[in-house]
Amino acid sequence: MTFRYDFAPTPFGDALAVFSDEGIVQFDLTESEDPLVPWLLEGVSRQLHSTPEHSPGCADELANLLAAYFDGDQVRFSDHLRFDWRLAEGFALNALQTISTIEWGETMSYGEVAVLAGHPGAARAVGTACRLTPFSIIVPVHRVVRSDGSAGHYGAHPERKRFLLDLESR
Repeated sequence: MTFRYDFAPTPFGDALAVFSDEGIVQFDLTESEDPLVPWLLEGVSRQLHSTPEHSPGCADELANLLAAYFDGDQVRFSDHLRFDWRLAEGFALNALQTISTIEWGETMSYGEVAVLAGHPGAARAVGTACRLTPFSIIVPVHRVVRSDGSAGHYGAHPERKRFLLDLESR
């Protein structure tokens, strides 16, 4: 199996996209100029047991979809991209696949996702799945909110979550 990576532009900077022969493996908002990129690629290499090769252009389709999304088009990434879910497993995988069904402009609480993913009472585990997702934006973890309807966090960047929710509420 070969793995390749490139960067796709977002309003937050150029984000890392890793692909396998089966589909996208990871999309991370760590910017291409961020000193953490080599560390992140090293971590992905360990998880994949293979070192992804830089392959300029391999993220072009994703870049086009992201451009449309950020222009306000109701893009459902799972309709256009094949996902390679190998970096998610168990309940986290179920939770992320459930989150993938949340429609544009809608939100769901962590508890609601837990129920739909088959584990009522696992709201905190849903939060962990969201925090550790290998698919920022393209699996819409930003659409998962607190039970009181407030946005909550988005990793270390709650302003990004607010930006995405505001984009989809227009």
